[in-house]
Amino acid sequence: MVDKPTSGSLFGIPYNFEQPSLKRLLSTYWQPGEGMLVEKPFGIGYTLNLASWRSWVVLAVAGGLYYQQSGSVAEADVEDDEPVEVIVED
Repeated sequence: MVDKPTSGSLFGIPYNFEQPSLKRLLSTYWQPGEGMLVEKPFGIGYTLNLASWRSWVVLAVAGGLYYQQSGSVAEADVEDDEPVEVIVED
């Protein structure tokens, strides 16, 4: 029987299905000498390197957009739900 590899790369996208340890999780998300994206400790693809300031900018922008979107949903719930008259000209 041939053993299937638990980690590697397929079409340039890394994968790793080995059971993660706490040390490997922490060392994956904090790599000071690397770029903004690093290989995931478990699964397929890449994740953010929290040692890079660019990752914090991405997280701040995503958090700001989420906050703005959740605020606009709350405002939409407060508005009156009155019927709207639509006039269509031929």
